[in-house]
Amino acid sequence: MDDEQYMKLALQEAQKAFDAGEVPVGAIIVMNGQIIAKAHNQVELLNDCTAHAEIMALTTAFNFLGSKYLPDACLYVTLEPCLMCCGALYWSKIGRIVYGAADEKNGYRKLTTANPFHPKTELLGGVMQEAASLLMKSFFLARR
Repeated sequence: MDDEQYMKLALQEAQKAFDAGEVPVGAIIVMNGQIIAKAHNQVELLNDCTAHAEIMALTTAFNFLGSKYLPDACLYVTLEPCLMCCGALYWSKIGRIVYGAADEKNGYRKLTTANPFHPKTELLGGVMQEAASLLMKSFFLARR
């Protein structure tokens, strides 16, 4: 599978969040061609401001592997990570991050010009950004 195919799976997770009334962000973690974690935002469900898709996926991956580091894994997330998630991703030493839509309001690029990820982490943004952005816009239009 390629980046777009994995991002489609992350978008399916984002749709689950949308359907549950959560901000529609989805994430999957892949290692050696195997999906080891799937998650979506659960902030409202858990009444926990840290229950972002990235954090939930990281926790699942750590538990699956029995390890706190993911240097050989790739995170696919539908929205540019916030600084909180960047911190968790930094400490996970994740090998690669692929995100969809930019987050002009809360994304890490708004708040810092420094690279908030581990120095060895590869980063790719804009994969399926139109689909990810449309889902996000649809969610907030329905709420207004």
